[in-house]
Amino acid sequence: MNLTVNGKALSIDKSINLKELLTVAKAEQPDYVTVELNGEFVDHSGFETTFVKDGDKVEFLYFMGGGAR
Repeated sequence: MNLTVNGKALSIDKSINLKELLTVAKAEQPDYVTVELNGEFVDHSGFETTFVKDGDKVEFLYFMGGGAR
């Protein structure tokens, strides 16, 4: 199956869930990543039950906080 992950093509041999995809795609800090699947945010509790399909677009997003002086 062919996916787009963070704007790059990724081919995978088998069906996997989002939790497995984080490992396969070598996501940094997987415990803190927000996943967008085809334009929709997926809650962390759904990572194990949400499977990617051929043609899906996945984005790993990292939100950083900052502060004023």
